[in-house]
This record gives sequence, C-alpha cells and structure tokens, in this order.
Amino acid sequence: MASAERRTRAGAKPRLDAETIIEVALEVAAGTNAIVLPAKELGIRLGVDPTAIYRHFRNKAHLMEALLDALTLRSLDAVTAPDEQWRERLRQLAESTLVEFCRHPSVAAEAMVLTTHGPGELGAIEIMLDAFTRAGLPPEEVVRHYALFASQVLSTASGIAIGRAENRERPDAEEELEFSPWLDGPILADPRTYPRIAEFNRQLGDLDDRAIFHLGVESVIQSAERTAARGADV
Repeated sequence: MASAERRTRAGAKPRLDAETIIEVALEVAAGTNAIVLPAKELGIRLGVDPTAIYRHFRNKAHLMEALLDALTLRSLDAVTAPDEQWRERLRQLAESTLVEFCRHPSVAAEAMVLTTHGPGELGAIEIMLDAFTRAGLPPEEVVRHYALFASQVLSTASGIAIGRAENRERPDAEEELEFSPWLDGPILADPRTYPRIAEFNRQLGDLDDRAIFHLGVESVIQSAERTAARGADV
C-alpha cells in the first residue's frame, strides 16, 4: 500500500481510514526517537488536521491500542519455528517484540498500560499458552508462566526501547545500537559504605540491555522446564 504522504504529494486527496492512519502512524513512530507520538507530524503526513484522526479512533488510547496490536502482528510474523519447538517459538516472539519496540519507541512506551484485545495480542497469548502447555506444565502453571513471560518481555522491551530512544537524542549517540549498556556509566559509590558495588563495578559496567533481556527470557523457559520435570517425578 502506498503511504498517504506519497498520495498527497502526487496531488490526490488522501484517503483517510483506520488502516491508513495506522500505517502512517507507524511510519512516524519509526522515524522519530520521541517516546510520545507527535500528533502534529502525523497530521502533516496524512494531509489532514490532527483532530480528523479521532473520527476513526475514539481517543488517543484507542489509537495507541491499534498501533500496539499492529506491532504485535508484525512480531508474530517472525515466529516461524514449528509448534513443537516451543522454546524457540518463545525466543522468536521475544526477540521480534524487542526489535519492533526499539523501532517504534512511542508505541512501546504504552505497552504495559494498554490491553488491545486485537488479533495481535490474542495471537501472542495463544503462542505463549501453547508453548507452556507443550512444555508439560499443568494448567495453573501454564497460566503463571504465561503471565511471567509476557510481563518480562513487554516491560523489559518497553524499557529498553525508551532508554535507547532517549540515548539517541544525545549528539554523541550512535544512530543504531546493537546493544546499550544496562547502566548509564559506572556507579560512583564510596567503597567503604558500598563494598559489594566496588567489588562488582566492572562486571556491572559490562552488562548490556539485550543480554539482560534474553537472560530473563531464558530464565522463564528454564523455570517451565524445571516445573514440568518436578511434576513428571511426582
């Protein structure tokens, strides 16, 4: 689909509908490091007054729900492992979520406060529930591990996306970062008061956000394996 901006430049009257607004809003979100979607820029790209957007969405929260669900659908496209490879499917979902969030920080910033009820969210929930069922967990543990995994992925990916967006606003920051330090510089603390911080300061400085993200993902997967194994031994 051609973007509304290109249609406007060609002299055609922009066709404003929900699908077009979502498409262009994601283009705007990917083109700025802002953690709040710039409504004025979106209106310019669509060729309309920004208030016209809300003829198709009840309010800003409704628009952000649609954008978040669209990003989740993109993340689902990256989950290509067979159903029986449940660990890899969870890893693929986590990685693709991190990638999409980092590309669209203004949408990622809403991830922990919005529930979309859309096909993207429902598809992601289905993948997680199926994965933990295939892990051999009893029903109550399937749900608990789903909640733990979803919280880990959404909250950590959202935090990383926001942090990277803020860092890219600095003039000395790289345009694209494969990873970023977990801590913003060394911890300055008196070793007499905080001896453990002094002891581990170098290792703390070596932490990066992507590694910590995937460590959390693997921790939930390993928890599922251990829980399933304990149940099999009973």
